[in-house]
Parts: sequence; structure tokens; C-alpha cells
Amino acid sequence: MTDVKGLNALVTGGGRGIGAAIAAALTRQGARVIILGRTETVLKAATARGDAATYIVADVTDAHSFEGTMAGIAAAEAIDILVNNAGTALSAPFLKTGTADFQRMLDVHLLGPAVAMRALLPGMVARKFGRIVNIASTAALKGYPYTSAYAAAKHGLLGLTRAVAMEVASTGVTVNAVCPGFTDTDMAQASIQTIVAKTGRTPEAARAELTKTNPMGRMIAPEDVADAVCFLARRESGAITGSAVTVAGGEV
Repeated sequence: MTDVKGLNALVTGGGRGIGAAIAAALTRQGARVIILGRTETVLKAATARGDAATYIVADVTDAHSFEGTMAGIAAAEAIDILVNNAGTALSAPFLKTGTADFQRMLDVHLLGPAVAMRALLPGMVARKFGRIVNIASTAALKGYPYTSAYAAAKHGLLGLTRAVAMEVASTGVTVNAVCPGFTDTDMAQASIQTIVAKTGRTPEAARAELTKTNPMGRMIAPEDVADAVCFLARRESGAITGSAVTVAGGEV
């Protein structure tokens, strides 16, 4: 039984892609979901569809502003489930990846989740219950060419997940990561277009390039990732912490 009914959830990057699928799945299973993201029109549309109860406009990469946003959420809401999903991709050779590129990847994939966790953990610990799920990537588990900044940030997120999980293991709060393979989202479509532009391949050939390491021969669906998140978020999953759950069709 998957039991998240009556729990309050916050999903960053919850307006589209994997985040939207997670928000919708948690909502269907009875959680009250707040989605957070940068684009109000997207968040408003997701809320209007019934995928979330309400939304907050915020940028996880603006540390000072995001700290204020999260402090406000912590003061106003008893958040039981935090899903750090906001993300973006970067594909470039290492020697053409600048300091600003590394900082951008760290800001969204590592520092943003750290800010959110730091804000909400005290309340979770005080209530003796919490579920934190960080959306990492198979790039947190292995290296891919042309993804040095992205992979470094995702490896960092997995390290953060494991370290904090050990700190709060006796408090009723669990901290886990979900590591999707290439997932059929706007981000993946952008990667396909980049391959097309740089190599002259057809979109079909570019998609095949992304799926060739997946034994199932397909891209992961956002709903596949959402199912894993819902499993980790349920009340009954209290013995699972510090784990990296791979959703990649057997790739890793």
C-alpha cells in the first residue's frame, strides 16, 4: 500500500516534466502538493489541471532569495515530503566548460536542494517524520562524455543525500535519491536538438544515441520516476534511507 494521504508535499521544478508527473502522482494518492518553479504560467496551468493544490514562484539558483522563500514556507506549512526536482542540463566538452557553467550546475542541482533541506529539516525532525527525495540522475552514478559539470553536480547531490540521511537516521526522517536515466521530457528533447545541430544526425538517430545504453531500448517516462518517488515518500518506507533508486531500464 502506498500511503501519502493527508501529507503535505513540496515539489521543486514541479510545473513540467518529471516534476509535474511527481506532483500529479502524489496528488492522486491523496497528498496536498505545493509546486515551486520559475514560470508562473506553467505552474498556474499545472495547478488548474488539479496536479497541485497551489504554487510558489521562486528560482532555486538565487540562493539569497530562495533562502527567504524556503524560510517562509517552513514558517507557514508543515511540509512532510520534500522533492528536490528542479534541474537543467548542460552538454559541452570539458575543456569548453567554464567556471560559470560549473557554478550554474552546482547552484541548481546541489546548492538549491541544500537550501530547501536546511529550511525544512528542523520541522521534520521536530515532528519525527519526513520524507526527502532528491532527483539525481544516472549521471550521479557514472560518467557520460560532455557532461562534466552536470555529472559533478549530480554526484554532489547524491553525496549530500547520503550524508544527511546518516545524520537524521534516528529521527523519523528519511533522505533518498532517485536516479533516472534519459527521460522523455523537454530537457531530453533539447538534448536531442543539440545532437542534431552539432552532428547533422536526424532526430530519430539522436534519440537512438540517447537510448542505446538502455537495455530496454527506450527512454524513461516521467511517470516511471514519479512511481519511485511515491514509493519512497509513503509512510511505510521508513526503513529506506541513504539509498539511490535507479530508474533506468537496467542501464546502471
